[in-house]
Formats: sequence, structure tokens, C-alpha cells
Amino acid sequence: MIPRVKLTEKAAEVVRELKKEHGDLLFFQSGGCCEGSQPLLYPIDDFRPGSRDVLLGTVEETPYYMSEIEFKYWKYTQLLIDVVAGVGVGGFSLESTVGYTFVTKSHLFTEDELAEVEPVAEEA
Repeated sequence: MIPRVKLTEKAAEVVRELKKEHGDLLFFQSGGCCEGSQPLLYPIDDFRPGSRDVLLGTVEETPYYMSEIEFKYWKYTQLLIDVVAGVGVGGFSLESTVGYTFVTKSHLFTEDELAEVEPVAEEA
């Protein structure tokens, strides 16, 4: 199966580093006003996904969610999460504490790939 979300090696390193300090984590793909459309990383107990949020998959044993409305726009796209040096606009995400900002890169699935993409609960 083709994953809907992946991390670059550098992003995976940052997640592993933050897990050592904060324990289990959770990603949420923000579509909000302050951070724009940015991956946000939280300690797992600091963010509760809503009943209509979509679990895209798991990266580095970390669940990755986005809102149902955002998923309608991203459903045909694979997200590649990377990091860049510096702190994002609001600094709400854990990686800002170590001098990074997660960014989303994307790849539109081909028709052949769509047949092999991991399903989400909404589609199951």
C-alpha cells in the first residue's frame, strides 16, 4: 500500500528527538489562519482529534490527522513532511522548541497509485 503521508529523513530525526523528550506525539495538518496549512506536532495528550477528523496514517509511530474538510482537498495527494530551520509564524508546534518548522510538500497521486493508496476510516 502507498502511504498518504511520509516524512523526510530529517523530519523523522526531529520527530524521534522530540519523542525522547515529550513521549508519544500526534500530528495534525493545520488548515488554520495562524500557521496556514502546516503540520503541527503535539504531545499526544495535548490535542484531541475531533470525531470528524481523518487519520491519514502513522509516521514514526505517530498518528497523523487532518480535518474532514481539509481531507476533501488533499484526498488525492500524498503529503511529504519536511523540516526547515527557523520557527514558523505562531510557533505552536513542538519542533519550534528545537529551532525547526515542519513544512508540507505534496505529490498528486496518479490513477494507478490511487488504486494502491492506504484507505482512511472515511473511505473504509
